[in-house]
Amino acid sequence: MDTVEEPVDHQVKLPQKRFYRQRAHSNPIADHSFDYPAQPALSNWNELYPTIGNRCVEFADIGCGYGGFLVTLGETYPDKFALGMEIRVKVSDYVMDRIKALRQRHKGKYENIACIRTNAMKYLPNYFHKHQLEKLFFLYPDPHFKKAKHKWRIINSTLLSEYAYVLRPGGKIYTVTDVRELHEWMCKHIEEHPCFTRLPDSEAQQDILAPKLLDSSEEGQKVTRMSGDKFMAIFSRL
Repeated sequence: MDTVEEPVDHQVKLPQKRFYRQRAHSNPIADHSFDYPAQPALSNWNELYPTIGNRCVEFADIGCGYGGFLVTLGETYPDKFALGMEIRVKVSDYVMDRIKALRQRHKGKYENIACIRTNAMKYLPNYFHKHQLEKLFFLYPDPHFKKAKHKWRIINSTLLSEYAYVLRPGGKIYTVTDVRELHEWMCKHIEEHPCFTRLPDSEAQQDILAPKLLDSSEEGQKVTRMSGDKFMAIFSRL
């Protein structure tokens, strides 16, 4: 049987990243101005997802960057809703514009992904109910190399309790970085938390998302071009 190609509206142009450039680092402790729901029940998901109805978001890409992996996630799981959370203004604007253009170019597709500008370190429980999420992604997070700034790292003991709250039992945390020290830091803190256990590398490599985790994001592609190392780990919520 011949494959039917889906129509693409080539008149709709995708946004160009060069108009949305912003410095890579952002202070997550600073008092940024954000609008956020007082509680998850007050989130209006219909504004972000045209077809969500009574269903809920199950995947969250924390610090989604320019949205490369988020788009891949939507293509891989067309029946699941994924949310990208990004703190940088221009970068989140780019992802929002990218998704809007993709929806216009490919009618009926990419309606299962969305992006919001927020600080996930502060407001994650404002968006998600207890045990709502199936997967949490932390891909190439800011390493905050200086010891005094380790408290800014997206993986730490306090935040892991919040991640355990929003993740359902059996849910997964995915981490990827090109910094060995940060990889070891994240693994150490997650493994020490009573709610998580690390999957053996052999099992992690069998995950359908394993190859996509490494190279779908713009940061991952940059590391590949520079022949850098990549360190991946997957953890299960007990």
